[in-house]
Amino acid sequence: MEILGIIPARYASTRFPGKPLAIINGKTMIQRVHEQASKSSLTDVLIATDDQRIMDHVLSFGGKAIMTAEHHQSGTDRCFEAYQLHDQPFEYIINIQGDEPFIRPEQIDLVASCFRNPQTQLATLIKKISTPEELFNVNAPKVVINKAGEALYFSRQPIPYCRNVPNDIWHKQHTYYKHIGIYGYRADILEQITQLPPSGLELAESLEQLRWLENGFRIATATTEFETIGIDTPEDLERVEKSEI
Repeated sequence: MEILGIIPARYASTRFPGKPLAIINGKTMIQRVHEQASKSSLTDVLIATDDQRIMDHVLSFGGKAIMTAEHHQSGTDRCFEAYQLHDQPFEYIINIQGDEPFIRPEQIDLVASCFRNPQTQLATLIKKISTPEELFNVNAPKVVINKAGEALYFSRQPIPYCRNVPNDIWHKQHTYYKHIGIYGYRADILEQITQLPPSGLELAESLEQLRWLENGFRIATATTEFETIGIDTPEDLERVEKSEI
């Protein structure tokens, strides 16, 4: 399969301006994400940015970058513009988060494997939840899947509700999954979902993938055993300074 990996990397961030250029053990975050993505089976890797400083830095370490608009509300929208501006058509695109420098190549390949099924429109990763702290963390979206492994719903709250069971053992009574924020799109589906207006469920939960489900699109999931470490704040960066890739 011919698959294009796109890493959205915007400069502005309310909690961490200039985040893609933050240094982790001698390398920038965006360079580390690019290196991890380049170890996967992707056909090509492209960084989509809105800032010349990021563009220049990516080119300096030999990466490919493309300038996109500043106004995009989501990484999905930025990915689509980058794909439109790219000079080569691809059937599939994978959106790799630019703030996860420890993403594993195996995780990217796992998303790609979902497209071996020609019926797959969209794909993402999930991970089994093993602690009540993780289950009730509203910053870690959960996903409910059907027997075919397709997403039924995403929520910041635990779903389903375990009636007559203490909260601290819900994860032992039912298999709950956390959503890992990497997305795969069939190119024609990517174009369609970027034309959709925000939906009621999306606005309620602040999760863009609910817009896709609410409009009838199907999201395949694959289960990973590996955790991901997103960096949203300078404090997050301090916590991973001793980590190694």
